[in-house]
Amino acid sequence: MKSNKLLNIAIAIISVIGIILFVRVAVEDKEALESSVDLQNGLVSPLVYYSTYLLYASVIIALVLSMISLVRNPDNLKKTLMGLAVLGVIFLISYFTADSAAVLDTQGVVLEGGEEGSTTNQMVGTGIWYSVFLGAIASVFFVWDLVKGLVKS
Repeated sequence: MKSNKLLNIAIAIISVIGIILFVRVAVEDKEALESSVDLQNGLVSPLVYYSTYLLYASVIIALVLSMISLVRNPDNLKKTLMGLAVLGVIFLISYFTADSAAVLDTQGVVLEGGEEGSTTNQMVGTGIWYSVFLGAIASVFFVWDLVKGLVKS
């Protein structure tokens, strides 16, 4: 019960600080804010930095708590590692499916950085194929779940 109270207090403090930083920006004159770099640095930058640090803290806390949970429950750790292995296999298939052909513009001229054999071309193609494969797998499971639900009814 005490940790719940402490969590609520921490959330309230974080919220009040965010509200104060936001209100400081919101009440300022729009034209003055757009034209003055010093005003932007004084009002907008703290809000941006605060938001960035909150994002970093959220990600770190989520990762640490996930790792603690995985270590405490070996069955979930095994399932997670199996899932990561499957994703790795799909990534390898995507990598070998993708090509590194030259990237051309509408006139047929090779774009800068888009030369044939470029690592960037290969990785972009890998990302596209990875998304396609994961989307296809998700679609199959969606249809399977739909059919299973219809049969149960």
